[in-house]
Amino acid sequence: MTEGTISTAAEGTDTLTRLEQEGEIAADYLEGLLDIADLDGDIDMDVEADRASVSIISDTGSRDLQKLVGRDGEVLEALQELTRLAVHRETGDRSRLMLDIAGYRARKREELSELGAKAAADARSSGEPVKLDPMTPFERKVVHDAVKAAGLRSESEGEEPQRFVVVLPA
Repeated sequence: MTEGTISTAAEGTDTLTRLEQEGEIAADYLEGLLDIADLDGDIDMDVEADRASVSIISDTGSRDLQKLVGRDGEVLEALQELTRLAVHRETGDRSRLMLDIAGYRARKREELSELGAKAAADARSSGEPVKLDPMTPFERKVVHDAVKAAGLRSESEGEEPQRFVVVLPA
């Protein structure tokens, strides 16, 4: 191994360790929140796409966790930001942690991937740009990834909270 290879491997290990630490801090914070709210849920931690990923799941299929998702994921988004702040407070570093509750984000990702693929097909067949409804940053990212996978380009336009994706024809 060359010195550069060792350095790159060490950086990868350092990044993984840092992301695992973010996940542990987030899990502790969320466990405290669940205790305060008197809600049952298990915490699952992972590292996906260079970011810590934490999920709150329920073995009982309880609808109680839906309270933490809220309408259109609004409460989930707020909890994610609070969790990121808790991680920041402990580490001093900005976190890109992703939070999922009761599989909401996983289901949403699947729906948005289908929407992005359909919009790409529409743009390809019509030759015209396809404008989608306003979305959160997470939603736009999933759509951009789906459009890219379909072989087209997309852009975000507008100002928050009315920022939206435009799928461009080839």
